[in-house]
Amino acid sequence: MVRKEELTYKSRDRQTMLHAIRWIPEGEPVAILQIIHGMQEYVDRYDEFANYLAERGILVIGNDHLGHGGSVGENGTKGFFCKEDPATVLVRDAHRLKKMTQEDYPGIPCFILGHSFGSFVAREYITRYGTGIKGAIIQGTAFMPTGTVKSLSGLVSFMQFILGEKTRSTMINNMAFKGYLKRIPNPRTKFDWLSHNEESVDKYIADPFCNFVFTLNGFKTMAELLKRVQDVEKMEDIPKNLPILITGGKEDPVGSYGDALKRLYTIYTNELHIENVELKLYDGMRHELQQEIGRETVFEDQYNWLKKVIDGGAAN
Repeated sequence: MVRKEELTYKSRDRQTMLHAIRWIPEGEPVAILQIIHGMQEYVDRYDEFANYLAERGILVIGNDHLGHGGSVGENGTKGFFCKEDPATVLVRDAHRLKKMTQEDYPGIPCFILGHSFGSFVAREYITRYGTGIKGAIIQGTAFMPTGTVKSLSGLVSFMQFILGEKTRSTMINNMAFKGYLKRIPNPRTKFDWLSHNEESVDKYIADPFCNFVFTLNGFKTMAELLKRVQDVEKMEDIPKNLPILITGGKEDPVGSYGDALKRLYTIYTNELHIENVELKLYDGMRHELQQEIGRETVFEDQYNWLKKVIDGGAAN
């Protein structure tokens, strides 16, 4: 029987209480998986996946980012992180939750899974705190040309100065997501790129904690994280013996239909010489693997990868 537990803890922004959830298995957990969710969503969207893992002895935990889900707060703004260095605060918020969980479950190996925007947080996390975890799953990640990142960052900074950092810009939103439907014939909704699962897409559209436009602060944070995680010199800080699984759908426009994931895999293996990196791409799947039709295969594959690392098949 899986026990689901909600908790709160203070963000590194020094003022916001973050909402988090634990899915606790019966008996002593064999491992801990911390989920770092994507933009414009929240961790409870991973409930089915978390229950699957917890039924197999893996404790799953994750927090809602600042400006997301239960962490928005009564007077908060959806899609706004914080004023001071939000790119670092998000990583430190994840690390604080990891440390809290380890205090409650000492000696249990910890893994992280970062999806989409959360994959940028996870990629930054492993450069800072990679020695303290057993492995990382980088899911649905992206690469953006350096010039594009700089241009986006500069434009958003200018707009923040003029309009304020909590402003929502349809123009920036369209720039960020334009083209995501171009390979989908006769799309039913503007969010069809998320998955083939119409029920999940419809729930996303109907959910006010998903279907909203990011603030300028949110887009600036995304650009800053991309700048950091695409810097190969910074990537040198990733432990060479850290097991990493890079995964995504071959029909995911965020990951350039697999090309971004292949590029990251090549950097990790050929340039950084990280020893235990695997790449898993799924035919017929789009961006949200845990929501996709056929997601049961993803659940099983990720569980098997975790178990292999736990058992020493790719031990660090």
